[in-house]
Amino acid sequence: MTHGPDPDLPAEGEGPVPAEAAPAAAGQRCGLVAIVGKPNVGKSTLLNALVGQKISITSRKAQTTRHRITGVRSEGGTQFVFVDTPGFQTRHSSALNRSLNRAVTGVIGDVDVVLFVVEAGNFTLGDAKVLGLLKPDIPAILVANKLDLVHRRGELAPWLRDMQARHPFSEFMPVSAKNSKDVERLLQVCGKYLPEQPWFYGEDELTDKSERFMAGEMIREKLFRLTGEELPYTSTVVVEKFEEEPSPKFKRMVRIAATVVVERDSHKAMVIGEGGEKLKRIGTEARQELETLFDAKVFLQIFVKVRSGWADDEARVRSFGYE
Repeated sequence: MTHGPDPDLPAEGEGPVPAEAAPAAAGQRCGLVAIVGKPNVGKSTLLNALVGQKISITSRKAQTTRHRITGVRSEGGTQFVFVDTPGFQTRHSSALNRSLNRAVTGVIGDVDVVLFVVEAGNFTLGDAKVLGLLKPDIPAILVANKLDLVHRRGELAPWLRDMQARHPFSEFMPVSAKNSKDVERLLQVCGKYLPEQPWFYGEDELTDKSERFMAGEMIREKLFRLTGEELPYTSTVVVEKFEEEPSPKFKRMVRIAATVVVERDSHKAMVIGEGGEKLKRIGTEARQELETLFDAKVFLQIFVKVRSGWADDEARVRSFGYE
């Protein structure tokens, strides 16, 4: 990994449009399930658990998810198409945040059921802002997440009554995304709200995002996890090169070049670390995870570039792959 010359920064590619589905088998169900909530309530962790494999990045930093991530789970006669959204931002109004909020509002009105995710026993102004976006004609399931952190379950009863007074939720599901039985119960409940129709995706598909997109997301996860709260969340990752090459030694070989975009020289130094050690670790951990995800040998090169004020520039936000 190096921090070399400033490369050009093209927009990131999306995955393929799903092929036309075959006619529905008898009793076959398929539908869209939106996962919404304020930042840091565990939406991405829940999505990964529902899909059964990691497709959305997670970290303690608020608003790690920046895009609508579609995850697919096909089980029995039902195909669940989950849409994970960015945490709805109310504190700052930058071009980036407006883009993230559009991703949330664009999803909520066009799904079959909504999973409204909150931390069990809590309800904040941020939660209320998201709750206000829900449509009265679309079923909403209250998902009380992080149940494992609640020590006295009896305390949830008055909280639940208060939540039901705020919105006519169709169901209430206390869950821990780490508990497989909770995840299976949530799948069963969601399935009831999906219409009978052909599946949108093939049985083995897990996401509609391209491998190029996933590479950028995994690098960004390691960036945030290894820099902690010091690095502003406006830092991002752009993949400039994603090429698959023939190899006599490996079944599959992928060469990736990516750029970490930050807003200040001090942030650049933070990402690189003393003697380049931080950047090296970011690259190593990202490469190892991508090799598992892609089932391939991955060669990864990471650059670091300063772009002051990019998060407030509508055109640059779009050029970096945001809607």
